[in-house]
Amino acid sequence: MISPTSDTSTVGVPRSLLVSRSLALFAYFFLIILAYTQVKVASRSILLEIGGSGWFPYAWVYSAIVLTVLIGFYHRLVERYSRARIVFGSLLLFAGILVVFRAVVDQHNTVTAVAFYIFVDIFSVVLVEQFWSLTNSINDTSAGQRSFWFVGTGGLLGGVVGGFIAGFLIEHTPLKTPDLLYACAFLLLVTFLLNVLMWRAAMYAEIKSQTAAREEKPDWRALVNNRYLILIAIVLCLSQLAQPVVEYQFITMIEQAGMGLDERTAFIGRFLGVMGLVSVAINLMVTPIIHRYLGLFAGLVVQPLMLAVCSFGFYLQSTLAAAAVMKISDRGLSYSINRASKEQLYIPLDPVLIYQAKAWIDMLGYRVFKVLGSGLILLATQWLPVRLDIGELSFLTFGICAIWMMMIGLLSQSYQQITVAT
Repeated sequence: MISPTSDTSTVGVPRSLLVSRSLALFAYFFLIILAYTQVKVASRSILLEIGGSGWFPYAWVYSAIVLTVLIGFYHRLVERYSRARIVFGSLLLFAGILVVFRAVVDQHNTVTAVAFYIFVDIFSVVLVEQFWSLTNSINDTSAGQRSFWFVGTGGLLGGVVGGFIAGFLIEHTPLKTPDLLYACAFLLLVTFLLNVLMWRAAMYAEIKSQTAAREEKPDWRALVNNRYLILIAIVLCLSQLAQPVVEYQFITMIEQAGMGLDERTAFIGRFLGVMGLVSVAINLMVTPIIHRYLGLFAGLVVQPLMLAVCSFGFYLQSTLAAAAVMKISDRGLSYSINRASKEQLYIPLDPVLIYQAKAWIDMLGYRVFKVLGSGLILLATQWLPVRLDIGELSFLTFGICAIWMMMIGLLSQSYQQITVAT
């Protein structure tokens, strides 16, 4: 029997153990996203009800600032305590905070609504990071190649089921929008019990070869001294620049539809379920075909190309239906073909270099560009003397997508040079 804290390798490990571990990780990711979707739906609907769509860019800026401050504190905890204690403690802490928010979130206070929105962002970043950190540390490269597609599908299905469950609970049970916080807290307790079982079954045992890279501290020089990594960072961060613009247009159209709180919550839940279904379908049926016959960079260009087309459609006809299609072209493709494509960009690189670059891109790059996107929205809609209407914001998306596709072209050239050299 392997102790819960020992190091191991998948070499010589029975196939049955690898299968059971993959199933456990699938269930773990499914439950995290299922729980997150409940509060994601509630946080959007509550902030719209209390503060209106104009508060969302401010909430995104505040969230980025808080996350930047907390990430350093979180990494110090990770260095000091075992992975199991961090995961167990996080799940219980978040469940407890949700119960507290449930007691105050329906008091029609804008500060509370914004604080809850920020908490939900922290919730998603921390728990998803913990999941993938564990998954990467207990699988070697061979096992990862065989199982990660299956494990990742758990998260996609969690989003699908979570969206439809949220809509069902609001429409067909006595539960109201704030009660979804209780549903999320319950799911976190189930996730806690699953992790305890995984720990007792030695599924937290790390592989030494996979932890070697993570022992290296993130170094910003690893990013700025490598042209290929700079191009990767720009391409990935441009998606974060476009995302708040599309989200703001979508949220504003929901607001203008004149729905009540619970009706709006049910709509957002159903929409997230449909978007998740689209992502799963693209992942299973479209992504393999594009990668096989058109290549990696065709997969990368699909999202900005389709987003530009759908944004033009929204500019011509600014309706909720057009906004929903535009939103799916952004996040639906980001969660499927774009995610599958971007992970392949790191294959030619050294593992230590990959870890260092990803750390800076994920910790800093994404947040900086989302803040920039929020700033563009505020400039265009509130701060400048001449303001753009909700449809005209698509001009920002056109410009971002044009630069995005140009950067993908440059990245393709750099990728070819690296692969030829290696």
